[in-house]
Amino acid sequence: MKKIILTSAGFENKLIDQKFLEMVNKPSNEIRAMKLSEKIQSLRKENGYSQENLAEICNVSRQCISKWEADIALPNVDKLLILSRLFQVSLDVLLKDDLLIDGAKEVLTCGNNVILNEEAGLYEGVLIKESIENDLVLDYLSINKVELWKTQGSPKYWTVLFFTSTNRDLPNLISKVMISDETKGGNWFVDFKSGNIKYIVFRDKILKYTIGNNIEKQSVCEECKKMGISYEEMHWSE
Repeated sequence: MKKIILTSAGFENKLIDQKFLEMVNKPSNEIRAMKLSEKIQSLRKENGYSQENLAEICNVSRQCISKWEADIALPNVDKLLILSRLFQVSLDVLLKDDLLIDGAKEVLTCGNNVILNEEAGLYEGVLIKESIENDLVLDYLSINKVELWKTQGSPKYWTVLFFTSTNRDLPNLISKVMISDETKGGNWFVDFKSGNIKYIVFRDKILKYTIGNNIEKQSVCEECKKMGISYEEMHWSE
């Protein structure tokens, strides 16, 4: 039984992955947050790797792995990406103490019927962290990579988050927190896609077009121009 989160009209109920509970030998009423160090050790053992094996894969010493698992040292970003890919868990699950290893999947409920959404990465795109006024929206994203970009504007450095999300309401959620303030850079936007649909989202404004449909794309670009966006800024990836 996979760990899922059930939500319906403001009500939340969490079901804990029984296999995981048995692995850590904790009853469900005693489940606790896990540190990164504990997750690394647990995932390593669950996947049958010795410290020497994992050290070779990460190109570090066995002593380094031992320090990670003892919470004496932390892996750098490059090593975290290796661990994420090797163990097939997202970076946010690794880094957030309150998320268990199996992660969480959104479940839509209607009465007594429960439909599990098993689509991985319904949305994928890039978000500049400085473009949002509320970090809570990050809880709906799975962060796959983080980069720091140096710019000629303000702020001087951007924290760039490469993400996926299975939350169907993501466009609306993000549109509520995008910055629209001349003193903070004007109208910020985020672009992402779902299948062949491209989304360009501003504060309280959601634009979208079918990738490959130049008429729809041109209409979106015209709307972006009205929002003060230059054509150079419209070279988003598809």
